[in-house]
Amino acid sequence: MAETETGGPATRVGVIGLGQIGSGVASNVATAGLSVVVCDVAEAATARFADRATIAQSPALLGTLCDVLVVAVVNDEQVISVLDGSDGALSTLSPGAVVVVLSTISLHSIEEMAAAASRRGVDLIDCGVSGGPAASAAGELVSMVGGDEAAIDRAQPVLDAFSSLVVRMGPLGSGLVAKLARNVVQYGSWLAAYEGQRIAEAAGIELAKLAQVIRASDVKIGGPSTLMFRPTVAPLGPDDHEGLVAAMRTGAALAHKDLRAALEVGAQMGLDLPVAEMTDAQCDSIFGVGEERTAP
Repeated sequence: MAETETGGPATRVGVIGLGQIGSGVASNVATAGLSVVVCDVAEAATARFADRATIAQSPALLGTLCDVLVVAVVNDEQVISVLDGSDGALSTLSPGAVVVVLSTISLHSIEEMAAAASRRGVDLIDCGVSGGPAASAAGELVSMVGGDEAAIDRAQPVLDAFSSLVVRMGPLGSGLVAKLARNVVQYGSWLAAYEGQRIAEAAGIELAKLAQVIRASDVKIGGPSTLMFRPTVAPLGPDDHEGLVAAMRTGAALAHKDLRAALEVGAQMGLDLPVAEMTDAQCDSIFGVGEERTAP
């Protein structure tokens, strides 16, 4: 293993998969001064790193050259192939190495690959990332990590090199599950935004103007995470502060009023608004002041 200027061991980092996320990860790891080895099926992708990284022609060869391996391929099949396939990196990684899986794959595949790694004395941690290609290029991914604490400690310098925030979510699989939960929030909010655009468009409002006011108001009141300040989503109970309960009841009442007004406008325009209907039905539950009811 190479050494740092202070005489300690330098972490050698392998990156498999140089797409929109992996290329940014590899670039920022190199910028952080860590030794980098890259591997990708596309020769053009690895060629971009010829001046700052070692290029490995296969995952197995890459495994001989790194202590922390970051996997940023697309799907379950590719993760399994590059790690445990006939030419996979697990066959050559040294005991004590750490595999960091960034790919959003099934929990079963994470557990399967962790077991395969463990049989070889290698630790595997899962790292859900958010922020997209721009954040990856800037070294500002938000990383949600699951796995053994000691393994995460060993990978921490690598995680820090490509992240603006690293949150340890819990045991193996919790990073992936946190990413999936975050995606539900993201895609669900986009569906709500689509429905809102339908109302605005039907009324002849320019969608760019609607987007402008939503962005500006989100800065003031917050986005989808505004109500995510409690340790549970269970209904508020008798032990909760009465001021909080009253505020949440008021919020739920206002939300019902506004949503029902939107539904009335939508009906006048001949629009079906299932997201607004569902939100109205579950509003008390969202605010923690009652159970959800079935939408009409």
